[in-house]
Amino acid sequence: MIHKTWTDSAVIKQIKCVHANAKKYKVDRVLTPGKTYDVKNETEEFYFVIDNTGKVGGFKKDYFEEL
Repeated sequence: MIHKTWTDSAVIKQIKCVHANAKKYKVDRVLTPGKTYDVKNETEEFYFVIDNTGKVGGFKKDYFEEL
């Protein structure tokens, strides 16, 4: 149930969105290229960030670059 406290948890690092061109999903509605996001959790394949909707979302790492 860690996902219920992600919005209040400490920031692990910051990342910058480099593109929002997804083949399958509407990522361009919740991510803005060039904007910096705070990482709340990370796995091998995904970053969990607070997106433009104000909620925590999981996104593939290829949308971002580390600062």
